[in-house]
Amino acid sequence: MRSEGKPQVGHKRRGIAHRFVQHRRRGRAPLAALLAVVGPGILAGLSDDDPAGVTTYSILGTDFGYQLLWAIPISTALLVLFHLLAIRLAIRSGKGFVAVVRARYGHTAAKMVGAVFVLANFGTICAEFAGIGAVAQLAGLPTAPCVLGAAGLIVGLVLTASFHRIEHVLLALSAVLASYLVDGVLAQPDWTQATRGLVVPSMPLTTGAFIAVTATLGTTLAPWGLAFIQSYAVDKGLSRRDYGPERFDVVAGSLLTGIIGTFIAVACAATLATAGRHIQDARDAAQALQPLAGNYASLLFGIGLAGAGLLAAAIVPLATAYSIAEAFGKAGDLDDAARADRLFYGSFVVLVGLAATIVSLPRLPLVPLIYFSQLVNAILLAPHLVLLILLNRDAQIVGDHDILSARWSAAAWFGIALVVSSVLALGVALLTR
Repeated sequence: MRSEGKPQVGHKRRGIAHRFVQHRRRGRAPLAALLAVVGPGILAGLSDDDPAGVTTYSILGTDFGYQLLWAIPISTALLVLFHLLAIRLAIRSGKGFVAVVRARYGHTAAKMVGAVFVLANFGTICAEFAGIGAVAQLAGLPTAPCVLGAAGLIVGLVLTASFHRIEHVLLALSAVLASYLVDGVLAQPDWTQATRGLVVPSMPLTTGAFIAVTATLGTTLAPWGLAFIQSYAVDKGLSRRDYGPERFDVVAGSLLTGIIGTFIAVACAATLATAGRHIQDARDAAQALQPLAGNYASLLFGIGLAGAGLLAAAIVPLATAYSIAEAFGKAGDLDDAARADRLFYGSFVVLVGLAATIVSLPRLPLVPLIYFSQLVNAILLAPHLVLLILLNRDAQIVGDHDILSARWSAAAWFGIALVVSSVLALGVALLTR
């Protein structure tokens, strides 16, 4: 938790309790609690539908049609489970993930975990800006100025705005992802086949299929998303009484993530797979949709990609900056002035600036970076999930009366088994290819 003696600098926080009272006085008592806490679940969930995620879902539908759609609802169920555990740990410990590791296992372990997050997340940050560059190319604009301009806008927002202003802008950006729902309808898919693909698992024994399923797990349930939702919930000031309504926020965000991912895959399955097309990234999908599903489908796909890129290009660096600050015993605070929290804001600016610069370099092979960054996420996911369970069951962290129940623990261990199995299956497929 933040120290009570911490100087009040920067923007004044509008606390959860204050917002609850405001909503209640306006006669919105049934919705007051939800309106006060909404944000962490929606943002952490929908940011998984980033350019890397859009690329992964697009390739899943293009290369395999409706056959591997079942991987998305499974990933979505795991997202609900582990995001709830992350929120639970945030509320009961009052700390972000790396801060909890530091409190329980010491500063050396925390710095190691923070370093792993930096290494794992930087490729994803580059992938987000690569998505913004892809949108610029779709619109016939120069890539480098657009990417660097987007980076400047994101940095300016985070450095100058208050916590809730940043949150409102990010929530507005997340609404743009609804364009993918319209895209799925415009593609006129075979909903019978799509439904069968969602509920009846079918797995071609090919390396490409194993890569697609593992990448889907990695893009839907990413370590940076788990770190972000926990640190962000602490920064937002959620307390134990907020846990009930916040669970709705988490479930809603996770379900929207899975629904949008499904519509992306379905749109590509109904058009590109049927036409025998192959794509390398989300930009290819948007271009290929134009002759097959019409100009509006292509335009909406591009708009969704732009919104996804901007949203995730802000959230992934924030998640990483939170982790870096926590590794050194500090709590990142979006209501602090930049000069008062140089480690947190400095890390954010360096990550955004370096990633945007790298993506702006000519002839850089970005497609492998986008797609395989999701595989890296899947490989690093299991250790994070194991720690998440152990810390939720640690009385020193959550208290004697709040230890994770045996039923929840069993569900979480089963989820980890699914993640590990997919990674091992991928390894076997690669070795025997």
